[in-house]
Amino acid sequence: MAGEVTKVPEEAPRADDGRPFEVPAADVGTRLDRYLTGLLPNLSRSRIQGLIAQGQASVNDRVLDDAGYRVKLGDLIALVVPPPAAALPVAETIPLSVVYEDAAVIVIDKQPGLVVHPAAGHETGTLVNALIAHCGDSLSGIGGVKRPGIVHRLDKDTSGLLVIAKSDAAHHGLTEQFAAHGRDGRLKRQYLALVWGALPAATGTIDAPMARSNLNRTKMAVIDPASRVRVVLGGGLSYTDDDEDQPGRSGRTIREAVTHYSVAEVFSTVRREGTAGAPLASLVRVELETGRTHQIRVHMAHLGHPVLGDATYGAGFKASERRLTGPQASALRRLGRQALHAAVLGFDHPITGAPMRFESPIPDDMDALIAELRGQPPVKPVRKARKPSKKL
Repeated sequence: MAGEVTKVPEEAPRADDGRPFEVPAADVGTRLDRYLTGLLPNLSRSRIQGLIAQGQASVNDRVLDDAGYRVKLGDLIALVVPPPAAALPVAETIPLSVVYEDAAVIVIDKQPGLVVHPAAGHETGTLVNALIAHCGDSLSGIGGVKRPGIVHRLDKDTSGLLVIAKSDAAHHGLTEQFAAHGRDGRLKRQYLALVWGALPAATGTIDAPMARSNLNRTKMAVIDPASRVRVVLGGGLSYTDDDEDQPGRSGRTIREAVTHYSVAEVFSTVRREGTAGAPLASLVRVELETGRTHQIRVHMAHLGHPVLGDATYGAGFKASERRLTGPQASALRRLGRQALHAAVLGFDHPITGAPMRFESPIPDDMDALIAELRGQPPVKPVRKARKPSKKL
């Protein structure tokens, strides 16, 4: 019955059935996760912490996502345990923009909002689900059942080019190229990004090791004092660690992260008399020498020029947003994501060795924002069909 309170005797704990528990005097002051772990022995503490973080716990009919909450006398605590998700991703008919495909690889132009592979909170509706429907059983199994064929990834709200392996041999060949970070000339990854303000030089290198944030494990952070940032004309000066992965003092793994950029265009505010004012934002071409999680977004934020629309790493730039005109602000709201696009992907075909290069035009949502930053309506050229540099 809804609202019914269940008091569980200490000698007979049971699994939660959706009804709330009332906190007795003996448990006052206990952390919420510890309290629920004691009552629900069939669930691990880490599982309970995950459910709390997902908003599945409530205290006195109010959702509470703080596992460290200290329970009070008479609190009514409830925990919702969702049914187990399917162990294997299933085929789903999701539209894909296929740029190139053969027996070994498939290159996708990923739309923003599409998660690459299943994970907590995104068990369905991913690129992997779409690939299973499109390719059937012809995907490499090296990445595991959750990530078949996946060699690299893009963030959910980053658009652009991805290559997926359709055979184990192709997976090995592509992985080798990504492991070399492009330093042997085979792999090329270029992005287009809109960032706040004007960068300190027209071209430069950001060499700043990264690790998981101590404050938020879902975020990445530049690690100081290990960071070595060099922004110089020509981008020729760069510091590189001797070892790529170094254990941090806090037990985190510090990974080398190197980003090269060049400024393509700077947008300024417009004064009343129609002349250009202070720099507002920049269109930047970015090339990755390493491929860390959120690398471009973290490095640009570290320089003080986060990507426009980046709610995770650019949340402190509300003052910059207030400098936008009404149409510019509307275009940014319509974008609804970080203004980051994987525009160029080049690699050697993992089976034949033939050089492959693909380009993706800037998507309409970013193009509309750029047009507003320039102060002119977007004019979309007629797009020709994309072709690889060499067909097999």
